[in-house]
Amino acid sequence: MIQCRNKDSGLNILSDRYFALLRWVFCLCLMLVSSAVFAQAEAPASTVPAASSATTTASGSNVPVASMKGIPGLPAVTVQTNPDGTQDYTVTLQILAIMTILSLLPALLMMMTSFTRIIIVFAILRQALGLQQSPSNQILIGLTLFLTMFIMAPVFNKVNEEALQPYIAEQITARDAFDKATRPFHEFMLAQTRETDISLFMEIANETDIQTPQDLPLHILVPAFVTSELKTAFQIGFVIFIPFLVIDIVVASVLMAMGMMMLSPLIISLPFKIMLFVLVDGWALIIGTLAASYG
Repeated sequence: MIQCRNKDSGLNILSDRYFALLRWVFCLCLMLVSSAVFAQAEAPASTVPAASSATTTASGSNVPVASMKGIPGLPAVTVQTNPDGTQDYTVTLQILAIMTILSLLPALLMMMTSFTRIIIVFAILRQALGLQQSPSNQILIGLTLFLTMFIMAPVFNKVNEEALQPYIAEQITARDAFDKATRPFHEFMLAQTRETDISLFMEIANETDIQTPQDLPLHILVPAFVTSELKTAFQIGFVIFIPFLVIDIVVASVLMAMGMMMLSPLIISLPFKIMLFVLVDGWALIIGTLAASYG
């Protein structure tokens, strides 16, 4: 029954997210349609030439054909071509792209920042201590978010200075802002990714024309970065697990020597593990190690 409830709750969370995304898409589609209707309603009738209202076929019959010449384009979906060949999209399309990115924001936060390594280390630490519900998931995720913001602060500041503020001031286009915003994340992920992981995904993608690491596309760098983060997190978790494992083995051996095999070793070892963790100032040690691991 517990497993069924967990599955149902997970499905409810996914359905709520999908419905929220569908609501955003419906609102944007409604805005596009309304802008198109208003644009056609405001177009003057004199802009349609009378000569183009009908065309003569090969048989000589007149077939009315609506000519698009003279009718203004839909401002909501207009694409402007620059002299250099690039294209700028209207505000409506930019809003659509921004809302799409916001729906992917949780995945971007977990996959392109230090979030993955920190949350895995905290989960392994709680398992090593033998505590199932304390600290709770909400506390661990909140602590991970603030620690991620602390570690990623230089990257966020660089994105704000080089991409966000010039774009708000209309000094650069949306395409240039996106390119400049991805560069700090690219540098951060590249510095934390192992060469073996990059080579692995380059072989899988059959990419052989990449000359420098700076030319790595995000679709190769992001999975390589996540793989490296998982490996590093489990290495740190293994080092954390060893002292607590030794305490469990010692307590279990003592209980077996005393003939108290019916008593759970976890009940006896838990106070000693908590005392050891408090005496060495474990939280400060682990958080400082995690922050220092990113340089």
